[in-house]
Amino acid sequence: MALRDRLAALIARRGPLSVARYMDICLHDPLEGYYAARPKLGEAGDFITAPLVSQMFGELLGLWAAEVWSGLGRPARVQLVEIGPGLGVMMADMLRAAKVAAGFARAAEVWLVETSAPLRGRQAEALEGLASPRWAARLDDLPEGAPMILLANELLDCLPIRQVVRAGEGWRERRVGLDGRGDLAFELAGAAPEPPGLGGAPPGAVAECSPAVARLGRAVGARLARVGGAALFIDYGRSAPDWGDTLQAVRGHRKEHPLAHPGEADLTAHVDFAAFVAAARAAGAWAGVVRAQGDVLADLGARTRAAALAAARPDRAPTIARQLERLIEPDQMGALFKVAAIGAPGVTVPAFEMRP
Repeated sequence: MALRDRLAALIARRGPLSVARYMDICLHDPLEGYYAARPKLGEAGDFITAPLVSQMFGELLGLWAAEVWSGLGRPARVQLVEIGPGLGVMMADMLRAAKVAAGFARAAEVWLVETSAPLRGRQAEALEGLASPRWAARLDDLPEGAPMILLANELLDCLPIRQVVRAGEGWRERRVGLDGRGDLAFELAGAAPEPPGLGGAPPGAVAECSPAVARLGRAVGARLARVGGAALFIDYGRSAPDWGDTLQAVRGHRKEHPLAHPGEADLTAHVDFAAFVAAARAAGAWAGVVRAQGDVLADLGARTRAAALAAARPDRAPTIARQLERLIEPDQMGALFKVAAIGAPGVTVPAFEMRP
């Protein structure tokens, strides 16, 4: 039975689903979930991420990780972790670049937090000859006993969200039900609490929250506070609370209705970075001011690296210039994409100002 039909049967039997539950099933259903069964990344797939735009992205993050390791005192053992590593391209570029830091490759234990069997296979291919990665299904499955340097690119936007809609004087939860023909359709359920700071939102306004994002923020913050280290989370989203329906489905590099093809499209939403870093701080970690991706990459040396690549391959100079522009310019990925830094108290985080 197709996933759409199984969803319809589930709703008919148990009632409408929260948007969060709908997202979780569409992305991770063992038989037909997007990431479990048919992830399609890259130019020939459904969407492209920054590591696939240019090697510069992963290289700069690799140098960032090596600098964090040096600031930790160059420990003999450190966990280099990526959550949601996609095709493994970013980690491969990180490891190649980080070879310039003597001793880092020997110290780094590479861990990939990934639940998708097809993607684990692609990651193993990408890292062949560079590392002997270990996989875990959850961050909590990683052993402790060493500092952690963690990175995640376009992970938080895939975590399930709940949506509420301003209806008259109050708010009601948005859910996925069935219309009169038995097709999937959005509907409003009972009263919901007013989202913090959005009392002035107009009728019809949609507000979003993600308990999953907050849980991950707490988990990362607590672990870093215990073992030491630092983390970067890079994604598109908001640095301050706001309203607006950001739930989207992408298939074949085109946006479509989120209910149109369950399991066949990637489902995402803009990240509430304020809630994420607040959860990390509450768990005992330091969290910096959320910065634009373009500014962070520029501070890490993006323009210098682009110039070096162009000098080595003059025939590719125009392509490299376009790649750099796509990564850092505000009208492309530079402003919409944000970077959140989390660290153990007292740890120096390159490109982010330490704040008590």
